[in-house]
Amino acid sequence: MVSLSIVLCLIAPADLPSIADATKGLTKKDGLIESFVDSSKGRVLLKFGRPNDDSGTVGEYLYADSLASGLGANAIGLDRGEDGSSYVLRFRVRGEKLVVEAINTAYRANTANLDEQRATERSFPTSVLWAGPLTGRDPDGTCVVDFTSFVVRDAHRSGDTLGAYSLDAARSFLMPESCLAFPDNLEFDAQLTFQSPKPSPGVGEVSPDARSVTLIQHHSLVRLPDGNFKPRELDVRSGFFGMTVFDFAAPLASSPIKKLIARHRLEKTDPTKALSPVKKPIVYYLDRGAPEPVRSALLEGARWWSAAFEAAGFQDAFKVEVLPEDANPLDIRYNVIQWIHRSTRGYSVGGSITDPRTGEIVKGMVRLDSSRIRQDLLIFEGLTGAGDALTGKPGDMTVPGLARIRQLAAHEVGHTLGLKHNFAGSTWGGRASVMDYPGPKIGLNPDGSLDFSDAYGVGIGAWDKLAIWAGYSDSTEAERNKRLAAIHTGEAVYLTDEDDPPMGGADWRSSRWDNGNDPIVGLKNTLAIRRAALTKF
Repeated sequence: MVSLSIVLCLIAPADLPSIADATKGLTKKDGLIESFVDSSKGRVLLKFGRPNDDSGTVGEYLYADSLASGLGANAIGLDRGEDGSSYVLRFRVRGEKLVVEAINTAYRANTANLDEQRATERSFPTSVLWAGPLTGRDPDGTCVVDFTSFVVRDAHRSGDTLGAYSLDAARSFLMPESCLAFPDNLEFDAQLTFQSPKPSPGVGEVSPDARSVTLIQHHSLVRLPDGNFKPRELDVRSGFFGMTVFDFAAPLASSPIKKLIARHRLEKTDPTKALSPVKKPIVYYLDRGAPEPVRSALLEGARWWSAAFEAAGFQDAFKVEVLPEDANPLDIRYNVIQWIHRSTRGYSVGGSITDPRTGEIVKGMVRLDSSRIRQDLLIFEGLTGAGDALTGKPGDMTVPGLARIRQLAAHEVGHTLGLKHNFAGSTWGGRASVMDYPGPKIGLNPDGSLDFSDAYGVGIGAWDKLAIWAGYSDSTEAERNKRLAAIHTGEAVYLTDEDDPPMGGADWRSSRWDNGNDPIVGLKNTLAIRRAALTKF
């Protein structure tokens, strides 16, 4: 008598269906990777060519996750448009399985010696993010895989942010209408529902049922930038964010630790000219959901940066436009300024998706809190009295409110260009930087009324031009070192978050929400403003 286990072992596994059979009746989409959408079953399949080598590699791509819909709770987070993790992903076919692996780009050996490269790669781990069975394969090795479960997962770690919530697979699904294919990128959306028997405090204020929270998560799969981008090492005086990498092929006399700045790619059409047009300008797109007069103020403030790029030698290099009606703001091709609503006033933020190999910013992502101008209006009307909003009269506090919004747009866009704060911007050169936190500069008229005409500055400052020049111009390292040597000599001052007194810094010039270079004069002005306001309260 033959046992059942032996009989099962003698039965050969069924061959995978052909790609034609596996994708029959599905909607084909041509793009970065050929994809097939199955709306009836809520699936998306990706097609890959024959593996390049024995490792099974079928492609490497830049990946990023974000949120297409938000929680609307400032204290918790999870905003519409919030960016998440980004990786260089390697796709490998292993037997009848596709493996998606995040490459460890922080540790490398920049050398042509393959043995040195291999020694570094094997010294540090990678991260396999997902693996799934092949759905079909042709004799030439071309295959398709059902990619749905990669998309319908908590890649953004929203459950952790919510608290004691877990993903409910039964109430989570792919959104076939949001599976978009373009020559250089694929975009996917999934509607995810998180459940908890013990809802986190605050969730009930913004959700119909605090036990069930449903968010839309977005995924971008992007062609890797070519090798023509030139990384620039960070000079801490330049005011730029940096990313740290370890190059173990560095000469023994130098450190393997390298810091690269984060910046957009910008190339002159004629490098021999001091001022030249560019091959491809940096374009930001404003959320169509921003209403007037806010929309015009945001466009104006964000466009201030064009002057900085002009000063750095780039003509017509920076533009801001309203997002086209047929564009998805989370599409990797668009740098965006999004208008975000929350149940209470919160922060605004500028983030980016960056190539972790080089520091090249692939996409700038600004989130502006819509309640900011409303709060400013309330504060100003508390000083002057309410009633003249949007009238154009002297007591119209939307005028300084919109001036603040212009400055805010410029500030957050500055972060997405690669710049850190400069909290000393208010202490030299007038208003030297929009990357400062500006306090409203209010004066007193002869009749004792408050003067808001100079509450906020207009345009970028001297520091902003110097920083963009240091990060983007085609200057040499020697030229940058010579010009940046002016910092802290009185000609220019740069102090950022780590220098802020509440963060442990000891330099008063890095204080936030101040004006001028004399704190005593600033205090006396504040007391005079308070007396005038209280007199007419």
